[in-house]
Amino acid sequence: MKTVSESKAHGGVQGVYAHDAATTGCEMTFAVFVPPQATDGPCPVVWYLSGLTCTHQNVMDKGEYRRMASELGLVVVCPDTSPRGELIHDEKDNWQIGTGAGFYVDATQEPWAKNYRMYSYVTDELPKLVAGQFPVDMDRQGIFGHSMGGHGALTIALSHPGRFRACSAFAPIVSPSTADWAKNALETYLGPDETAWRAHDACALVEDGAKFLEFLIDQGDADQFLDEGLKPWLFEEACRKSGIPLTLRMQPGYDHSYNFISTFMDDHLRWHAARLAVQTG
Repeated sequence: MKTVSESKAHGGVQGVYAHDAATTGCEMTFAVFVPPQATDGPCPVVWYLSGLTCTHQNVMDKGEYRRMASELGLVVVCPDTSPRGELIHDEKDNWQIGTGAGFYVDATQEPWAKNYRMYSYVTDELPKLVAGQFPVDMDRQGIFGHSMGGHGALTIALSHPGRFRACSAFAPIVSPSTADWAKNALETYLGPDETAWRAHDACALVEDGAKFLEFLIDQGDADQFLDEGLKPWLFEEACRKSGIPLTLRMQPGYDHSYNFISTFMDDHLRWHAARLAVQTG
């Protein structure tokens, strides 16, 4: 691992780091904010997964998380959204597939399968690296994200209910199997057999019996992608039928941008901190 940059913020350190990732076959960059409480011992960690077209930097620059993370004593880790580089396959004229659009799945279809393994990267390789390099309490983990990253957060939490104590999302893609802008990505990466998509579809996971303690979702009612791409009511219905507590807050007048995310970032960090407060062992 190499340090790209580090700077002091709200008493803690905001860093950007890079490493050669085996899962994606390329150098991956990620951001980590370490709060001042880490000088006294390991802190709980919250993973933030970004949306389509983003890198680690979007939330770092516009998410406004450091002040509250410092107050609450949370480490915040922000991975990239896809593999990158000249040798990485891409569709440069399609922002919904390829660079910046990994969808947090392990691709099985060529030519994507070699590098587009973001599920394994986010759930296995990067956590091992972070656990070894930063003062984190891996027994106290939360995960959240925005849009495509909200999709990733929900599906990963549902698939690893014993690992994460908290999960939330901003305007997540809850049913990529039925969303025009996500369905094509699932078919491209995972093939035409829709049964293979269900492990990466939050609604389908819940319908198939996956459980999680509870969820928080914020969704702007002026979001331009609400009706065709996001459809939070589908997840609300799936959770209701499954008995999973869901707090779905429709926020009047808010769109899909980081203006929306930064407005409710403090609420989400408090949500995670409350559920990560008790140490185990």
